[in-house]
Amino acid sequence: MLKKYFLNNTKRNFSTASIWIKGGSDLDIVGKKGINKILSSLLTRGCEGYNNFTLSEYIESYGAELNQEVFEDGISISIKSLNEHFSKMFPLIDLIINRPTLLEVEFQKVKKSSIDFIKKDKENPFNICFEKWKKIVYLNHPYAFNTNGIATDVSMITYEDVLLEFNNFKSRDKYLISNNLEINGESIKTLEKKPLEEQSRPINQDLSPNNRFYFNNNDSNQTIIMLGNQTCSRRSSEYMPLKVLESYLSYGMSAALFKIFREKNGITYDLGVYYPVRSGNAPFLVYLSVSNKKALFAFELLSSLWKDLLLNPLIDDEIFLAKEKLKGSLLLGNQSLDEILQRKIQLISYGISSISELDLISTIDEISSLDILKLTNKYFSKPFLSISGTKKISLEIAKRWKQNF
Repeated sequence: MLKKYFLNNTKRNFSTASIWIKGGSDLDIVGKKGINKILSSLLTRGCEGYNNFTLSEYIESYGAELNQEVFEDGISISIKSLNEHFSKMFPLIDLIINRPTLLEVEFQKVKKSSIDFIKKDKENPFNICFEKWKKIVYLNHPYAFNTNGIATDVSMITYEDVLLEFNNFKSRDKYLISNNLEINGESIKTLEKKPLEEQSRPINQDLSPNNRFYFNNNDSNQTIIMLGNQTCSRRSSEYMPLKVLESYLSYGMSAALFKIFREKNGITYDLGVYYPVRSGNAPFLVYLSVSNKKALFAFELLSSLWKDLLLNPLIDDEIFLAKEKLKGSLLLGNQSLDEILQRKIQLISYGISSISELDLISTIDEISSLDILKLTNKYFSKPFLSISGTKKISLEIAKRWKQNF
């Protein structure tokens, strides 16, 4: 079933149509992790009336763009062109979704590309550390797996498997949004606002220290540390307080992580917070990379910060600045039409029918330091730790972590 929505943003000289198909890599079954990534790539490599080359040439001849991406919760396909060419580009969305060619020769190319990409990912210690963190946090939940899949699974996926997955794909809910009136969609402003769901709780079954820690032996001069837990759905009322916490920790040079690790001590190569939008319990983690010489010191700093978040509410100046930076990021995100459409159609698929920036800002203003303190204790008192580094350093960090958490 396809539902169409219109966003009144016609002052641009270009139009975008973005379709969100509910269900992405979370629908990959055991033994076929990566099949929806292959299917998504295959959809845009030819449709009725066009093979891979003629489709690309036709789109490029009008200076248009066609993009696709697989997420844990859905598949996004979008097309963008100047307004005067949109009537020629928009019908391609229907052809790609409903009448793709799905040629076996293209399947073989996409499959090989997926395997190559997964292998390349494994060459990066940072990616390995993150994938291992997800495994211990989510166990066998779909969020534990990379959207690109598992190399051994992908190598065993057949052309017939993908055709069967497409049959499943055809029955999934689909949501399309555009700033162009030609789609004849429902105005997004007329959608009824729905209340957010009740607060969610982590689904971890075993919180013993040994099951909340993983280290990958990496004999380089760099140690990577990731600390965090799963939290809540985007539909939850807890989402925005956690966004304020993310802002406090990582937005700009006034952020707590920047001031502690770079401004005061200058010891990190890379650091930040990962907190994506998800329909289920989203991951929230702090990541950083340091030289081996500074790894233990860096972990002590992180531990002190973490304990402070569990014990003490943010002071007035800290939460005020965090809120203002979050509001600024929302306004910045409204400068790109592609981002606006992608965000809104994704939220609609999650059941969040109407939420304006004014609504968000009003929600942010009501958040208190005690709201955030309550959530840090709910989600972060038993954090999960993943390390990529030498065995000696990793085990010493693990020892200190177990003493602290």
